[in-house]
Amino acid sequence: MPLETDFNVGARLSAVRKMHHLSQRELAKRAGVTNGTISLIEQNRVSPSVSSLRKVLQGIPMSFSDFFSLEDAPRQEVFFAAGELLEIGDTTISYRQVSRDLEGRALQILHERYAPGSDTGRTMLRHESEEGGVVIRGELEVTVGDQRRLLGPGDAYYFDSRLPHRFRNPGREECETVSACTPPSF
Repeated sequence: MPLETDFNVGARLSAVRKMHHLSQRELAKRAGVTNGTISLIEQNRVSPSVSSLRKVLQGIPMSFSDFFSLEDAPRQEVFFAAGELLEIGDTTISYRQVSRDLEGRALQILHERYAPGSDTGRTMLRHESEEGGVVIRGELEVTVGDQRRLLGPGDAYYFDSRLPHRFRNPGREECETVSACTPPSF
């Protein structure tokens, strides 16, 4: 008895297979069906019977009810043009955040620019996360706890942000970095 529904079985099978990092051929082998069967189902060229779909899902493995109850994940933006980065800095330090909306995201990525002589302030920063970055050009003095280092192009930092920290550009040219913080801190 074929499945009669508006539900897109082919698209769901393709998404679930990819989510489990399986090729059509690998899923077919695990399920004991032909590669063509998987392909035809995913293209919605055949409507599988309940028993056929159950057999295919055993190759993942996934229960029949889990297959139909999975919620369609909303598509998140993946690519961002330079002009789409969100400016969250001030006049001396520019923080351009990748993605305007960080809801549901565990990582914050910033393209940072420090004007000559700028710093994040005399008060050391602290927040619940980890952060790291790479200096692209210029110089950046990074202080973490009682450690301080002057970093240049290609140098990097990575630390527990609960430790008091500060960033400063002591140089005569703009400093540019790319950094990441998890979870997002601002």
